[in-house]
Amino acid sequence: MTRAFRHRMTRAPRPYDTDRGQEAADLFPDHPPEIRDLLSGAGGCSPYLKSLMAKERDWLDAALDAAPATSFEAILSDVQVLDVSELGPGLRRAKRRAALLIALSDLGGVWALEEVTGALTQLADLACHRAIAASVGREIARGKLPGAVADDAETGAGMVAIAMGKMGASELNYSSDIDLICVFDDSRFDPADLPEARAAFARATRNMAALLSENTADGYVFRTDLRLRPDPAVTPVCLSMEAAERYYESVGRTWERAAYIKARAAAGDIKAGEAYLSRLTPFVFRRHLDYAAIQDAHDMRLKIREHKMPGTGRRLEGLNLKLAPGGIREIEFFTQTRQIIAGGRDPDLRLRGTVSALAALEKKGWAEGTDELTDDYRAHREVEHRVQMVADQQTHDLPTSDEGFDRLAAFMGCNARDLRADVRDRLARVSRITEGFFAPGPARAEPRVSSAAAEIVARWPSYPALRSARAAEIFERVKPEILARLSRAARPDEALTHIDGFLSGLPAGVQLFSLFDANPQLIDLIVDIAATSPGLARYLSRHSAVLDAVIGGGFFAAWPGAAWLTGDLAATIAAQPDYEAQLLAARHWRNEWHFRVGVHHLRGLINGEEAGRQYADIAEAVLAALWPPVVAEFAVKHGPPPGRGGAVLGMGSLGSVALTATSDLDLIVLYDAAQVESSDGRRPLPSRTYYARLTQSFVTALTAQMGPGRLYEVDMRLRPSGRQGPVATSLAAFQSYQRDEAWTWEHLALTRARPIAGAADIGDEVEAFRRDLLRAQRRAADVLGDVAEMRARLGAAKPGTGTWDVKSGPGRLQDIAFLAQAGALLSGSSSRGVPEQLAAGRAALGLSKDALSSLCAAHALLWKVQAAARLITPDPLDPETIGEGACRFLLRETGAATMADLEDALAAMSGDAGAIIDGCIEELKPKDGTARDG
Repeated sequence: MTRAFRHRMTRAPRPYDTDRGQEAADLFPDHPPEIRDLLSGAGGCSPYLKSLMAKERDWLDAALDAAPATSFEAILSDVQVLDVSELGPGLRRAKRRAALLIALSDLGGVWALEEVTGALTQLADLACHRAIAASVGREIARGKLPGAVADDAETGAGMVAIAMGKMGASELNYSSDIDLICVFDDSRFDPADLPEARAAFARATRNMAALLSENTADGYVFRTDLRLRPDPAVTPVCLSMEAAERYYESVGRTWERAAYIKARAAAGDIKAGEAYLSRLTPFVFRRHLDYAAIQDAHDMRLKIREHKMPGTGRRLEGLNLKLAPGGIREIEFFTQTRQIIAGGRDPDLRLRGTVSALAALEKKGWAEGTDELTDDYRAHREVEHRVQMVADQQTHDLPTSDEGFDRLAAFMGCNARDLRADVRDRLARVSRITEGFFAPGPARAEPRVSSAAAEIVARWPSYPALRSARAAEIFERVKPEILARLSRAARPDEALTHIDGFLSGLPAGVQLFSLFDANPQLIDLIVDIAATSPGLARYLSRHSAVLDAVIGGGFFAAWPGAAWLTGDLAATIAAQPDYEAQLLAARHWRNEWHFRVGVHHLRGLINGEEAGRQYADIAEAVLAALWPPVVAEFAVKHGPPPGRGGAVLGMGSLGSVALTATSDLDLIVLYDAAQVESSDGRRPLPSRTYYARLTQSFVTALTAQMGPGRLYEVDMRLRPSGRQGPVATSLAAFQSYQRDEAWTWEHLALTRARPIAGAADIGDEVEAFRRDLLRAQRRAADVLGDVAEMRARLGAAKPGTGTWDVKSGPGRLQDIAFLAQAGALLSGSSSRGVPEQLAAGRAALGLSKDALSSLCAAHALLWKVQAAARLITPDPLDPETIGEGACRFLLRETGAATMADLEDALAAMSGDAGAIIDGCIEELKPKDGTARDG
């Protein structure tokens, strides 16, 4: 007969006690030599396994003829059909057989570590489930669970056992306790019934634990530990989910967050348990990169060593392989801490298994050389299992004598000297890798600073971000690095002043200072930003979480474009649990991408023109991704949009894909109700009112001030009704107005209109209409006459404040843009960008090639200054106050040698541009005819 188990064997232990080993083999005389060698080695090293062979001789005799997976499935099937009256003995019998089969599969190399621990966990899950069903069923039968019926017992009537630690990760060791947190779904009960339900679930939990843990003549199933629940000394053994969630949200600690990485709904009401764990995700995985967790984990390691392993030295005798430096727990801490740091931003890192998590961390760039740690983890676990198999003891201690090491070495199939060397090497290797990650390095000596600088530094302990002892402790480690890097700035005292402004604006410091401590290169970035752009530094004070993006990967990758950004934000929004969370997530997302563009611009990775396009891409993504959830939220009360829906047009700089760091958004919302009079919802609205209120909701979603700030300021004055009338316009009314009533300035604005969000078919129709409208014949005298009047009005209202005001005044950005739009209108061009519109309208405007070149060159220089100015300061640009770093940035962007040279170039080029525009308008104004002729 083919013996499936035998053909899967790759190894066998040596019997430490040869007589006992022979006795074990003799129990199974009909099996081939390799099976008998395995049984001899197992029985000769482990009195416990030999006793199981004797108790389960007949069963094992048959099981060894089958594939181990088949035999194990049969064990689980037997448990599934156990009668409640036989549950205690039946579970214990199943545990004996599973323990024996799993041990032999492990010792014979038939199963890998993950199969061994996975099988132990499968049995634990099923045993817990049957125990919960029986215990809850008893409470239901006694009438102690309000509203529950007999069939509810199978799902625990809302009670669930959350497997923690190794059980949650399917990593149970051979003689493991099982750590459970039992909770129940309180939403199933009326508030008046909760006390009775709570008492019933507490009794059921105690009965479940006793059924599994009690050591009877048949043995025990699993020792059960319920102490990982919140405040175990004072809380019941089964908590309501609401109470547990409230605890974790308010006072949950880092070690509890780490524990919940492995948490899994294992038994009882699995669906309710998974929903509970999903609600705890924000507690476990913070949105920001949580480097403060490193110090917490390090403190936990030191406490464990102090309280659990006093006096541990270099000797292996009695060493706790789990808790020792370089032991199993060190690898788990190393893995879980990195998961806590980055898992909030990357769901791919939220894995329960240690080995799979290590692989994911390396793949995502959060760890290196994890193959070595993985191999050492598996080897540690194998030794741990052999230690426990000797007498079925929940121990992690290595033997205390030479005889003990000889027995363990025989169990491992090696000699004691090699075993000792291997264990010692692994401990040292793991300790070297993990210690460098956890242990904070010594603070470097502070560099000498000037007296003025010393006065500034002396103020720092009084700032809000440094008032907690923990923040101050971490900052003391990073302060020398900050001062050292500042000393290398072109103007150290000026840079320090800007850093001081950054620190003074921080509301809290632990997370940010921990980020600096773990990533000193970020200090260079902060110094660079503070020295160049005090405005961006102040922004960072309020939104320091955007620095996560620098560490999170991809920060310096190629720009992905508007379509990718829209999809990424849409996915981010879709993952949120409610509307408010969606708005918050959109703000965090926008802040990070906006910050990235600013940093790339400051560091010369992109120029002002590229920055303008990228800011516009971000705005387009925000509008396109946010419109659907706003509509969905509005539709909950008022029903879906009547007719074809609505579309959002980007106007002005957004339409021409050229925003600055501080641009607001010019928007128009159009809709087509398709003759549908009202919406169909709980509170229906007339179609006109529906779209007006929907637009107001959309604007609120963009402009509402929340913790991370607002998304954008919005200006809707370019709609046909201007400041008057509804904020949304019907498509038919818009088209009619633009054809028959619109002023020239409104057609000029339409040259830059672009569909951004909402119903794509309406957007396409608007674009087709725009192109047709722009191709209409127009009198040059009419258009240029209106442009001249607009220039005069703007000149009176906003005359410009001097050379550094690059937007307002003759020959400046706004002036050139008006002429470009007139050129597009007169030539029938659908182009939106200023250079493209000028080129298209050159003949219509009567511009020479040199004049066109001069206008485009002036616009390019003015835009470079505008884009840079909006990044470095929120105030009007003044070279005397922005600082040396900002001036260097402006010179680099424009190619000027000095600020005086730049000022002269701005004056000369804008003067030439103004003269060209004056001449163009004056020349064409009197003419009677259409510019399309030219």
